[in-house]
Amino acid sequence: MKTVGLIAGNGRFPLLFAQQARARGYRVVTCGIEKEADPLLTKTSDEFEWVKIGELKKMVKFFRSHGVHEAVMAGKVEKVRLLQENVRPDLDMLGVLMKLKDHKDDSLLGGIADYLHHQGVDLMDSTFLMDDYLPGPGSLGKRKCSKEDFENVNFGFKIAKHIAAEDIGQTVVVKNKTAVAVESVEGTDQAILRGGQLGGGDVIVVKVAKPKQDMRFDVPAAGLTTLDSLIAAKAKVFAFEAGKTLFLDLELFIERANKAGIALYGVDSNQVL
Repeated sequence: MKTVGLIAGNGRFPLLFAQQARARGYRVVTCGIEKEADPLLTKTSDEFEWVKIGELKKMVKFFRSHGVHEAVMAGKVEKVRLLQENVRPDLDMLGVLMKLKDHKDDSLLGGIADYLHHQGVDLMDSTFLMDDYLPGPGSLGKRKCSKEDFENVNFGFKIAKHIAAEDIGQTVVVKNKTAVAVESVEGTDQAILRGGQLGGGDVIVVKVAKPKQDMRFDVPAAGLTTLDSLIAAKAKVFAFEAGKTLFLDLELFIERANKAGIALYGVDSNQVL
């Protein structure tokens, strides 16, 4: 039986990946980040170990003991958590940090990926086995975008790409070609809620991948909590980068968006002017 490792952060993504992998005949060996990963992973994984942020040596030892040579990083670790708690860098993690030019997400995760590679564990794209959850360009639901909506989507897409390139965030909320909220350390859902409040409803939310997105980690994702935030913010459009945005519970997401009157639109980045 083929074995795949899973480094699990928060949200539905790790659970969904574990289920998909096991359904396709993989043995799933999971390292769950404490205070982030869903405890249900202890049941949907063949082997499971809790680790704190920064316990790289413990992670590698666990993977090696179960024959893991390839792994996927799924789910996020909240940035505010890195500033507040649950961080225990071991000597190996400190070694990784010392080699970094900065502590941006891409630099940090890239450094961890290099470390794992040298320890015999290669990180694969986090979308491995998840092709069915990456919608392509065009409308997903019943509601369609107006010409004005498309103009705002185009406007927001450019801004979102800019902030993503600077590793600030990947989501922007716009209204009448004005950016009313930009995602930062608070995360997507809070940015959407703030944008809805400041914009007074009828806002357009745009989520993108980074310009040079490393598909091994931090792939943009949208789940039902994202949809709850869109509904609470009275958003009228949720635009996402086609082929690079992971939708969890896709069918249910579309169904609920239809009932809420929210347009879902996949943007082909090659067609943005």
